[in-house]
Amino acid sequence: MNRFSQQLRAAPSDDGMAGMAAPTPPHPTRHPTPRLPPYPPAARRDLAVRAVAAQGLLDRTDSAQPLVCLLDVDGIRASAAALTGAFATALPPGTPVLHAFAVKAAPLVPVLRLLADAGLGCEVAGPGELALARAAGVAPGRTVLDSPAKTVAELREALALGVAVNADSRQELARLDTLVTAAPGSHGPPGGHAAPGSHGPLGVRVNPQTGAGTIDALSTATATSKFGIALRDPGAREWLVRAFLDRPWLTRLHVHSGSQGVPLSLIAHGVREVHALAEEINAAAGRRQVDTLDIGGGLPVNFASDAPVPTWTQYVSALREAAPGAFDGSYGLVTEFGRSLLAKHGLVVSRVEYTKTTGARPVAVTHAGVQLATRTVYAPAAWPLRVLAYDALGEPKSGPPLAQDIAGPACFAGDLLATARELPELVPGDLIAVPDTGAYFFTAHYGYNSLPRPAVHGFTLTPAGEVRFALARPAQDLASLVTESGGAFRDALL
Repeated sequence: MNRFSQQLRAAPSDDGMAGMAAPTPPHPTRHPTPRLPPYPPAARRDLAVRAVAAQGLLDRTDSAQPLVCLLDVDGIRASAAALTGAFATALPPGTPVLHAFAVKAAPLVPVLRLLADAGLGCEVAGPGELALARAAGVAPGRTVLDSPAKTVAELREALALGVAVNADSRQELARLDTLVTAAPGSHGPPGGHAAPGSHGPLGVRVNPQTGAGTIDALSTATATSKFGIALRDPGAREWLVRAFLDRPWLTRLHVHSGSQGVPLSLIAHGVREVHALAEEINAAAGRRQVDTLDIGGGLPVNFASDAPVPTWTQYVSALREAAPGAFDGSYGLVTEFGRSLLAKHGLVVSRVEYTKTTGARPVAVTHAGVQLATRTVYAPAAWPLRVLAYDALGEPKSGPPLAQDIAGPACFAGDLLATARELPELVPGDLIAVPDTGAYFFTAHYGYNSLPRPAVHGFTLTPAGEVRFALARPAQDLASLVTESGGAFRDALL
């Protein structure tokens, strides 16, 4: 059994954060594969909206609670099971795999805890996300640190904890040279804790420079991407091989060529490139120095309908076809999915506060806008969202379609979830629901106009269709918002 396999098979544990108890998640194999109750996505959504109205999560008159956000717990569990199952089916038995959830997609401790309970670890991009993962009880040995701007303090903490680290640049690798020398020892013990003078697995992120998808700002494998060491730049490949030969403690290669708008073929091309580089390094070393490929995440999400396409099985099939050697058991694998695990299982529900007509255009003013759907408001063509209409009791509205703008509460003209969207005519007191918002939407609040963060509830459905809610994040009260905005230092600038 190799070191990585030992690390993954050990029971996860963590000593928690200073002053904060951090429960240890159960072993991933303890749970059977979850199956959703017999309700399709549209029926689950309708039941949830009706329950929001019936159970008072959304006050019909009190403006303090005009908005609520939901996460489908059973749906998240099923998505995690589909991911792990697709890889387990495609790999030889015993191949070590760590599926590390990209915390930036939904930085909520209860979500990380839920996913840990479903067998996933965490991929973190800074000290805040690492703190959230630790608070959720995710063991360091099931945590991966990726960031293009790691400080010495962050690197030192990661090494001490035994967190896996992927260096993003030549300068960061030189920084690691000093830190690893200062704390000699190859790797932490299997339990996920780093003993004095030890560290977790270390690797290098490579930019395969395979090209962009349809959203430039999210394309990480372009010729000039800020991420990783560019593989096709003159002399870069030779430098990388020598860098590994000079550092026997480097045992991983990392690539992240996927994201929203990137086709499966382009993602697979990046994985093929990093596998070829691993083979080249190992041949030059005369041993299996690189034992793990971190293939990142970035499976695109379908925002046009409830269909979960592309599927994990389609993703794995594309990768196996492009890089069969990455799936023959020769390498341990790490994945870093975020949006594709959570997006389809999030729902925003907002009250319609007012309606008006201006310039012959009907407008429904709601409480769901740029603070929740920042990307949609600023780049609607790249991030379109569906909007669904319900009455005040949470029943789906019917009636002839009317082209309406769905506006948010922020004080700028562009705060629109949708323009000229055909829906049954909305009136004050109605509800709108915005699906597919479980990742990078309401979990990453944007504080425009000091709009407070809304409450987030998880929900489950019984076989009989009863909806049960669990608070995952309370609504932000105005006192905490004032504190966050320097209220205790009112006179500091006088």
